[in-house]
Amino acid sequence: MLQMQKPKLILEDGRRTDGRKFDEMRPVSIELGVLKNADGSAIVQMGNTKIIAAVFGPREMHPRHLALPDRAVLRVRYHMTPFSTDERKNPAPSRREIELSKVIRESLEASILVEQFPRSVIDVFAEVLQADAGTRLVALMASSLAVADAGIPVKDIIAGVAVGKADGQLVLDLNEPEDMWGEADMPVAMMPSLGQITLLQINGNMTPSEFKSGLDLAIKGINQIYEMEKNALRSRFSEYKEEGE
Repeated sequence: MLQMQKPKLILEDGRRTDGRKFDEMRPVSIELGVLKNADGSAIVQMGNTKIIAAVFGPREMHPRHLALPDRAVLRVRYHMTPFSTDERKNPAPSRREIELSKVIRESLEASILVEQFPRSVIDVFAEVLQADAGTRLVALMASSLAVADAGIPVKDIIAGVAVGKADGQLVLDLNEPEDMWGEADMPVAMMPSLGQITLLQINGNMTPSEFKSGLDLAIKGINQIYEMEKNALRSRFSEYKEEGE
């Protein structure tokens, strides 16, 4: 059986295979209110990764015995469409999708004031339209923006980016080859205005100093994305203001 050889991830000129510097992110685009039938929606693209999220609720929980007396129940479904990868994906939810749904829900729940909506449910659907590394974080950001678009009170919106290690070099916002062949992958998400981390995972190995430098690099990228998110929200809600005038 043929085994693929690890490609060179950092080129002779110090740049990455897609031409970026080590601390440079892929292009990011954000659009809110993209689905008329959802209470809130957003589509976020980061490089070639594109994810749409829809929010329904808060609404009455059915069956009622599943409702919680002191807060809303948050349900999240992360799903990869069959056409999101190079090879057709089975549309049935995989074990990884179920795990990432839980990871995204726990991170997102930290930002929502669920206690304001007892005995209700908030449903979030994140559909991966195109996958090219970083889907959990892009899904989390699209979900957070869709929640804000639905007018649900939040402590802050969530921004996130991964830091990894490619050919021994720390790099910001991994692309697919770096995700596949790199020595480490550390997705980080936070509520920037509060300085609170809502998601941090590490796959691979980092020294303590690499971890600290990697976290600083991630926070730098997160602050850039946070500004883009705020601009998208301002643009979205200025539309409401203009319609109401």
